[in-house]
Amino acid sequence: MNAIAQLLTGLADASIRVVDLTNPLSSATPTLRLPEPFANLIDFSLETVSEYNEPGPFWKHANIHTGEHIGTHLDAPVHWVSGREGKDVAQIEPARLVGPAVVLDFAAEATADPDFLLTREHVLEWEAQHGGLPENGWLLYRTGWDQYSQDQEAFLNADETGSHTPGISAECALWLATERKISGIGVETVGIDAGRGAELDPPFPVHYHLLGNDKYGITSLQNLKQLPTTGATIVVSPLPIVGGTASPARVFALVQA
Repeated sequence: MNAIAQLLTGLADASIRVVDLTNPLSSATPTLRLPEPFANLIDFSLETVSEYNEPGPFWKHANIHTGEHIGTHLDAPVHWVSGREGKDVAQIEPARLVGPAVVLDFAAEATADPDFLLTREHVLEWEAQHGGLPENGWLLYRTGWDQYSQDQEAFLNADETGSHTPGISAECALWLATERKISGIGVETVGIDAGRGAELDPPFPVHYHLLGNDKYGITSLQNLKQLPTTGATIVVSPLPIVGGTASPARVFALVQA
């Protein structure tokens, strides 16, 4: 039996399970709030055009209004100044969007300190125990933040000093972007950088280093606790928006049941 047939058989007999890693998208989905003078994207909304009535008696359909970086979404290199000559979301090769996924679980640390930063040493310790990060794979960074995914205030966790959400140190971001052959990083928070990422050097280092090195970021992931530490396969499905800096995405993981 070839590999495709094995996959289809596994899906049919439920020996392979599909885990949805996507935060449902609605007008209530928590979104990033940038401070003045920076401009914010519009939130997601649906505008009903017809609903089995005179404008469309046999159908219901709507217009979508949304910013690119809303809900679970994929950041493309062109989103950041360091990747401005890089790919838009439509130019990312499909093969880069499907691959092995590993979960680095630091939920306990993030619970104790919402400003917790993943360091290079953390990843090296993980690799010593589980093996190297997979080529063309995705590092999924579990912090337990998906528990706040339907609560705007808790999700951003902001006070007078700014947002307090876990992230990745500047040194680790550079190292992952240049020394590991991953396709990208997935997080449970509203953005791929820490809430206090503007205070690091460079500001927002995960955006700067990752997108500047033809790697990608996924935000607002869910259900990472349902995945094994290693052995899952991720499927990232953004809209191929020509010129797009990002796209809302449906993200799945295939795991052995």
